[in-house]
Amino acid sequence: MARSKEMDLTIGNPFRSLLKFAIPVILGNLFQLFYTLADSVIVGKTLGADSLAAVGSTSIIIYFVFCFINGFTGGFGICLGQKCGAKDEKGMRKSVAVSALLSIAFTVVLTLICCLLSHQILRWMQIPADISGEAYDYMFVVLLGTGATVFYNMISNMLRALGDSKTPLYFLVFSSVLNIFLDILFIVPFHMGVAGAAWATILSQFLSAVLSLVVGLKNFPILHLHREDFKDLKDTAVLHLKTGFPMGFQMSVMCIGQLAMQAVVNSLGTAAVAGYTAASKADQLSVLVNNAMMTAISNYVAQNFGAGRWDRIRQGVRACLIQTEAFNLIMCIGILLLRHPIVRMFLSDPTKEIYHYSDMYLTIVAPFYFVLGLLAVYRTSIQSMQNGKAPFVACMIELVMRIAATVGLSGIIGYTSVCIASPMAWIGACALLIPVYYKMMKTSKTPAK
Repeated sequence: MARSKEMDLTIGNPFRSLLKFAIPVILGNLFQLFYTLADSVIVGKTLGADSLAAVGSTSIIIYFVFCFINGFTGGFGICLGQKCGAKDEKGMRKSVAVSALLSIAFTVVLTLICCLLSHQILRWMQIPADISGEAYDYMFVVLLGTGATVFYNMISNMLRALGDSKTPLYFLVFSSVLNIFLDILFIVPFHMGVAGAAWATILSQFLSAVLSLVVGLKNFPILHLHREDFKDLKDTAVLHLKTGFPMGFQMSVMCIGQLAMQAVVNSLGTAAVAGYTAASKADQLSVLVNNAMMTAISNYVAQNFGAGRWDRIRQGVRACLIQTEAFNLIMCIGILLLRHPIVRMFLSDPTKEIYHYSDMYLTIVAPFYFVLGLLAVYRTSIQSMQNGKAPFVACMIELVMRIAATVGLSGIIGYTSVCIASPMAWIGACALLIPVYYKMMKTSKTPAK
């Protein structure tokens, strides 16, 4: 297999291997955040506040779908990484074949469901009548292009599973720049409105996926499939579904908890909404960095699990915890020191009340980033060792505690309930996952290859 040294995470210093793998993913996530913000700025500046509101009103639904896709295809990447670590070339080819077939089937089903329910979704969300037309145009086009998102995430997760985190970064940067260019092209001279912004996103993702595939085929002959690779796929397909669906569900179900939090904030007035929105934008930075470390430890553990290298799994998890918590400490300090400039990035003239809501959220949540780091590393490590039950239960604990804190306590402690919801959810999930991880390591045995 070509470039086997780059794709092999079962050798070398675990600390350096993880950091080398994680840095491109972190940069990619940050760049993706940048172009998402740029997307909003372009729509708002060129089409006006109503168009921006139309795009924003459906963002949680689109985010829900995209989270599921990312988790679903990420599970396929774990399966491929396990076969890669075991040096099982036949198993790797079958994993790639199954991932492709399941992704196609999933795309067809998801696209049909989303597009057929588009009008109903708008009614469920109670989108104001004056922006419902543009909201439908934007959401329908994005959901129609679900296949491009699945394709992009599938090939990116495959390359990362093979140890290549740089190629997805390069084409994510390319996709981001192309998306901004197409936004301006479709909206200004072509007068396509918010639908133009949606088409820009889909086309940039699709083209990036195609280019990533071309590079992947060149660098990794294992991606070159033959007819025999598509035979006797039942067991492989079952394993991929058992890994992919729980991860997709876990990532998307978090949106439900966020909806509950947003509902409580909305009931507190405009100042609370403005302060919470600005604070949550800053909070996204921590989520993106922790997600990048999850990607790194996921591929590392999957490969070493496949190779039966339990000693390296222990070393890697310790190294990833050190790196993740170091990043979280830096972000906690930076966000707390810069919390007022952060608000001014999004609001031209914030009031004392807006600062109050923003300060309260960040001051309570930021010190608990270290708990989020523990959750990210332990949950992903457990998933990558073919244990999907504990992470699923932990996800349910997160959801219940987040909703219980916001809905159950909002009448008593008001906005504070929103601020403590995430830390409570993280602590509850960690209380289950940390003991499960150490029990698994204590009773570890070499997996069947």
